[in-house]
Amino acid sequence: MTSARILVVDDEADIRNLIQEILDEEGYEVVVAADGEQARAAVADDEFDLVLLDIWMPDVDGITLLREWSESDALRCPVVMMSGHGTVDTAVEATRLGAVDFIEKPLSLTKLLRTVERALDEAQRRRASPGRNLLATMLLPVGRSRTMQSLRDEVQKLAPHDAPVLITGEPGTGREAFARYLHSQSPRANGPLVAVVSTSLTPETAELQLFGQDRDAERHPGYLQQAAGGVLFINDVASLDETAQGLLLSALELGSFKPVGSNQAVALDVRLVCSASPDFDAGHPGFRQDLYSHLNVLTLRVPPLREYAEDVPELLRYYIDMLIDAEGLPFRRFGVAAQNRLRNYPWPGNVRELRNLVHRLLILGGDEEISLEEIEAQLEDAVSDSEPLVKQDLLAMPLREAREHFERAYLQQQLTLCGGKVGQLAKRVGMERTHLYRKLRSLGVDFRQASDD
Repeated sequence: MTSARILVVDDEADIRNLIQEILDEEGYEVVVAADGEQARAAVADDEFDLVLLDIWMPDVDGITLLREWSESDALRCPVVMMSGHGTVDTAVEATRLGAVDFIEKPLSLTKLLRTVERALDEAQRRRASPGRNLLATMLLPVGRSRTMQSLRDEVQKLAPHDAPVLITGEPGTGREAFARYLHSQSPRANGPLVAVVSTSLTPETAELQLFGQDRDAERHPGYLQQAAGGVLFINDVASLDETAQGLLLSALELGSFKPVGSNQAVALDVRLVCSASPDFDAGHPGFRQDLYSHLNVLTLRVPPLREYAEDVPELLRYYIDMLIDAEGLPFRRFGVAAQNRLRNYPWPGNVRELRNLVHRLLILGGDEEISLEEIEAQLEDAVSDSEPLVKQDLLAMPLREAREHFERAYLQQQLTLCGGKVGQLAKRVGMERTHLYRKLRSLGVDFRQASDD
């Protein structure tokens, strides 16, 4: 049995008492505090081996309290943060101030005990390498669905290697977030991650931006040097200009590059991670196949949100907490009916659209519970008729209108695949041709125009 003294700071009495009871049974000496004032008094009067600190409290948030202790050198033990959800910004700040880990609510007994034991046993080692564990936890992609679990497992398999990774997915799926998570799990986690938008590398500036410059006896590092020891992330790599493609290919093939104005080669010491849309392949127009071969060593597909819609309620809670923390917006929560509606929405803009919806609803304000009526008002014009069939929000329509909408889009797309030939279409969809003609006319599908096209 251990005699380590632990301070538990949480404004929720049920959680505070539960943690105290669990840790008492494990043989720890536990002191509890219900708010920042009690926590300050406890730290002033006693010494602790570990502090479990809630982020959200009525009088002062956990980050502010941690900052006070850090600046006054009043606390000389490891701190583990607790919250329903954290943000990357919170993780960075908490890590800088000395936090060593993060426990997500609702609490798991196994996770709690393992975290406490690890924090006590390995505090010294973690202080020697700050940020790795907490930040990696905060970057963990949200979601408990089988899809997200499988994706996190795949990242764990790719992370230990140094080969380039191509992350594909629709816009808004969080490709850069997965690049950061991959980086946090890799041997290069303590190095930088430099993110570059491909279209910023113009023909006139690409060499300076990538390779840097030696001028007036000073070296002005480019992206490849800025990312040395870490990761260079190129967003939407398919849009890279031809000049930038050639420069990047030369650096990859030679394993080095020369800054502008220098004759001395600099060894390439970066892991390259790129993002692209799902249709990006070796035959992509305007993209060098030899460069594609270098970038496509390892691949990671980030699915659209509609493929793991069961995680929508958790994502809604996550972004509420994140935006409240980042911008001080008033707390609101989604009602059950609103959550169910959003679980069945197709999310054409993926996670980015979900975040924007939460942001908008928090800014607009209103009752604490976000109602189904508010959601319907927000979604009314969200999806246009030009969206692909799979992304259209049929659930917002009456049954008859939704059926007609589906049949029209379905037959239009099938007709295009058949080259406008109604005979082929009839065979493809399994309908008698005369009946098919009547259906096309009733739906307003101009099969003659399709045939001409």
